[in-house]
Order: sequence, then C-alpha cells, then structure tokens
Amino acid sequence: METQYHRPSSVAEAAKLLGGDARLLAGGQSLVAAMKLGLASPSALVDLRGISGLDGIRTEAARVTIGAMATHASVAASRDVARAIPALAQLAAGIGDRQVRSCGTIGGSLANNDPAACYPAAVLGLGATIQTDKRQIPADDFFLGLFETALRPEEIITAVHFPIPERSAYEKFRQPASRFSIVGVMVAKTGANVRVAVTGAGSCVFRSRELEAALTRKFAPESCDGVQVDAKGLNSDLHGSAEYRAHLIPVLAKRAVARALG
Repeated sequence: METQYHRPSSVAEAAKLLGGDARLLAGGQSLVAAMKLGLASPSALVDLRGISGLDGIRTEAARVTIGAMATHASVAASRDVARAIPALAQLAAGIGDRQVRSCGTIGGSLANNDPAACYPAAVLGLGATIQTDKRQIPADDFFLGLFETALRPEEIITAVHFPIPERSAYEKFRQPASRFSIVGVMVAKTGANVRVAVTGAGSCVFRSRELEAALTRKFAPESCDGVQVDAKGLNSDLHGSAEYRAHLIPVLAKRAVARALG
C-alpha cells in the first residue's frame, strides 16, 4: 500500500489531514522504525516539522511551557529549563543517544507513551498539563495504558505546561543498549505536595502512592527505606523480573530525593 506524505503549515491544516489510519510524524524515532519492521503501514504521514512555533520553550513566573516539537536535545540545552526545572533538563539529556535526542520530540514521546520512556515520568511526576489543539489534559488523566493515552484520534499535542516545583530530581536504571528505563523515578516537591512517578516498571507510567505518603511525612532519603512496592502487575522480562523492578523503585526514589536536596 502506498503511503502519502503531507507537510502542513499549520496545526489546523494538519488536523484536517487526519482520519482513517493517517499518522502524525513528529521526530519519527518510533513510527519510522515500526514502519521499517512492517508493524505500521499508515495510509498517510502528516509531518509536523513544517509548522512554525511548535518547538518553542518559554518560562513564566510559575511554569515552563515546552512546544510539542521541541527536541530532547533542545530541552536539555535550554538555559531556561535548566534554571527553572534542572531535573527536566537532566532527564532530557539522558534520553537515548545523540541521534534520538536530536530528532525525537517531547510531543511524539508523550503521544507514543512507550512504557519505558522517560518523558512520561517527568510529565506525571511534575504534574504537568498536556495542551492539544482542542483542550488541556492533566497528566493524571493522560496516560491510560500500554501505548495508550487520552488523546482522541484527530487530536494534536501542541505544548506541555510544567509547573515549577520547589525541588525535583530524576533517577533511572537504564538498559545499556537502548538507554530506555528498566526503571525510572521522578520525584517532585512543592509545598506539602509530593509526587513520585515511575516509568519502565509497568505497562504505563504510574504514581507510587506508598513513596508519596512516606515522603510527605518527611522529605528525606531515609524515608524511602523500608517502603515496599507491590510487584504484582509490574513488568518481567529478560532485563529484570517484576520483583527486581519493585526493589529498584524505592532505591531510585531515595537517590532522587538525595539529588533534589542537593
């Protein structure tokens, strides 16, 4: 089957081209690989790279807004991001290899929702809001399951709004070949509110309520000691068992809290 290629100049034009099995093309790091393997054969590709203004990064008083087409490399190199949310810049710098960071985009990563991707942990851990061409979706409502999100079929991510926390840090135990997370943990604290998001361990990014409760009582590395994470439902593969991943979660959370406290 022949795949048509479109390069719209606006989000509205891109939205009109969607429908059927047409797919959006952002950085292409997942979709193109899937097409090469015969796992995806869309009738049309709608390339977002020709739309100006989708790759901007700006900082306001209480939040950082990152355009959906901002690459991982640009987020990692942004002085505004590094100043406002150092953990987010550090997370972006650790994604994949140089090619992936130069081509991959935050919007593409979130829409794909790979269970081992790093950005979902940042979005959920920091309590971000996903902006689309139609609405705003809180992080807690966005990630639904394995490669599944709350996005509607013809909805396009345009930006992500990150509230600036008082303290935050990200730690991951990475698979050395792919650099995906075997387990990754984002910890963020703002006032009395503590969020702990875990990627790589389950079919989808999730919050660890046990660690959140312990760190709300006292935001200190030792608060993670003795916290038991249930292995039921966690991933088990050649890189690590569910029990191993359950053990890693509080270990990485402890490291993240220590990093956040400086």
